[in-house]
Amino acid sequence: MPSLYFLVTTLFIAILVFLLLNLRGFFSKRHGSLPLPPGPKPWPVVGNLPHLGPVPHHALASLSHVYGPLMHLRFGYVDVVVAASAGVAAKFLKVHDLNFSNRPPNSGAKCMTYNFQDLVFAPYGDKWRMLRKICAQHLFSSKALDDFQHVRQEEAGVLITSLANAGSEAVNLGQLLTVCTTNALSRALLGQKVFRDSSGDKQSDDFKQMVVEMMVVAGVFNIGDFIPALEWLDLQGVASKMKKLHKQFDAFLSKCIVDHNAMVGEAGRATHTDLLSILIGMKENADGEGGKLTDIEIKALLLNLFSAGTDTSSSTVEWAIAEILRNPKILAKAQGELDTVVGKDKLVTEEHLSQLPYLNAIIKETFRLHPSTPLSLPRVAAESCEINGFYIPKNTTLLVNVWAISRDPYVWSEPTEFIPERFLPGSEKANVDIRGNDFEVIPFGAGRRICAGMSLGIRMVSFMTATLVHAFNWELPDGLAAENLNMEEAYGLTLQRKAPLMVHPMPRLSPSVYQV
Repeated sequence: MPSLYFLVTTLFIAILVFLLLNLRGFFSKRHGSLPLPPGPKPWPVVGNLPHLGPVPHHALASLSHVYGPLMHLRFGYVDVVVAASAGVAAKFLKVHDLNFSNRPPNSGAKCMTYNFQDLVFAPYGDKWRMLRKICAQHLFSSKALDDFQHVRQEEAGVLITSLANAGSEAVNLGQLLTVCTTNALSRALLGQKVFRDSSGDKQSDDFKQMVVEMMVVAGVFNIGDFIPALEWLDLQGVASKMKKLHKQFDAFLSKCIVDHNAMVGEAGRATHTDLLSILIGMKENADGEGGKLTDIEIKALLLNLFSAGTDTSSSTVEWAIAEILRNPKILAKAQGELDTVVGKDKLVTEEHLSQLPYLNAIIKETFRLHPSTPLSLPRVAAESCEINGFYIPKNTTLLVNVWAISRDPYVWSEPTEFIPERFLPGSEKANVDIRGNDFEVIPFGAGRRICAGMSLGIRMVSFMTATLVHAFNWELPDGLAAENLNMEEAYGLTLQRKAPLMVHPMPRLSPSVYQV
C-alpha cells in the first residue's frame, strides 16, 4: 500500500526531526553562560513558522512587542533571529556585518537566479564583488546616473502625456508607472525600450504580474528550506512556481538579448553605452576580480536589475501619491513649493530636486512608512557571535524587520501617521539619512549587502513623485472620499498595495507641457 508507506515514512521523518530540533535547542541554550534571545515557544517540527501569519512583517512586529527587539525563533530546524530596533539592527549590520554577509540556502532563489549566479543571492566573495563593481561603475555611479538623466526625463514626459490624454476613464497609476520605470531602466540596460505602448498594454501588465508574482513567491517562508527532509514534497508549491517563473523570465531576457544584438548590428558594441553592451564586451575581456563573465551571469544580473529596479520604484511612487491624496494639505504645500521653484510652464527636472525640501521630506516619509522591502532579504551567520548579551549560533538566519524599525514608537512620534514635516530642516529628524547610515530608517538595508541600486531608486522615486505632484491634480473614482482610500498591504518580498491605485489625473500646468 504506497499511500500507507508514504504516511508512515513522513510521520517517522517528522518525529525524527522533532527530536533533533529539541536536542539541538537543549544544547544551544546551554552554550557557556549566554542564553539565546527570547522568543515564542516553537511548535513541534515546524517551529515558529505558524506564528508568521499572512503578513510576516506585521506578525513579527507584534511578537517583538512581547519578546523585545532581538528575538529568537526556530523555523523547522533553522535558528532565526529578528532585529526589530535601530540599535539591534546596527549591531548586526554594522558591528557584525562581515559575519552576516552571506545568504542562507533558498530553493526558490536557486531556481530563479540560475543557481545563485546573480548579484542579490551570490555568495560573498570575488564574483559578488565583481558584479557589484560593474553595476556601481556603469549604472549607479553619479556619472552614470547623470549620463542617463535625459532618458528618465523623456520617459517621464511620455507618462505625463499618457496621463493627460486619459480622458474620463480612471487610470491604474501603478501599471503606468511600471511602464515608465521599466522603459527608463531598459534604455540604460539594453539601449532600447521594452514596452512600446505607454498606456499600459497587455504586455506591460503581464510583465508587472510576472515581477509581482516572483516577489510574492520569493516572500514565502518555504517549509522545504527549513526542513530539508520535506523539500522534495514542495508542500507550498514554491519550487514549481519559481521554475515556471524562471522559464518566463529566461524567455524575456533571451528576447532582450536577441533584440539588443539586432539593434547593435554592424555598428558594433563600442558605439553603445548601455550596460548589456559592456557586459557582453566583458565576456572576453574581463579585467575585474572574479574571472570572466558568462552568459548565465549576464542573464542573472539582468534579472536582478529588472525585478528589483522596476516594481520597487513604481510601487513606492504609488504609495507616495496615495498618501498625498489622503492629505490634501500636503498636496497643496508640495505643489506650492514646485510652482515656486519650477513654475507652471515646464516640467520638473532632476536638477530641481535639491531645491525642494518639502518634496524630499515627502520622499523620506514614504520610504519610512512604506519601505519597498519590509522584511530584509535574509543573511546567515558564518560564525557564532554575541549580540546584546545573547548567543547567536553559527548558521543562524538573520531577518531585519525594516517595517517595524521605521514605526518604532520609541523613536518616532505618531509612527503610523504620514507626517513629512518630521524631516524638514530644523526638525528633530531633519538629518536622518535613508542611505543606510542611520538605522532608524533603512529602506535599502545597510552594510556590505545594502541595495546596489539605492542611488537610482532614490533619484527615480523622487523625480517621478515630483513630476506627478507638479503636473496634476488628482481625484479618486466614483466619488470615493480620500479618507476611505484602501491602504492595505499585500505581502511579498516587496511591499505592494493590496488594491491598485485608480485615479483621475487633471492637468494643472500650461497645455504645452503635456506634448511630447
